[in-house]
Amino acid sequence: MGFETLLGKTPATLDEIRIRVGHALQRHPLCRNVRFDIVSVPRTARGGNWTISLHAVEPTALWEASDIVADIQAAYDLQVAMA
Repeated sequence: MGFETLLGKTPATLDEIRIRVGHALQRHPLCRNVRFDIVSVPRTARGGNWTISLHAVEPTALWEASDIVADIQAAYDLQVAMA
């Protein structure tokens, strides 16, 4: 296994990312009521090609939800649809 493989992101569809985020938020007691949307965005110089918009986050859950989302964003790349 090469070094690039260890640092690379796992390709996933929007639905797969939505499921992973939903399950991760549900596992944290403060984040169970967080609502979110996942949006595909153009790739930037920093990498990412998707983002999450958090809705209805209680103030006590804001940092935890943000950390959970950041970890998932660091792990997954939006899979490019094959034509």
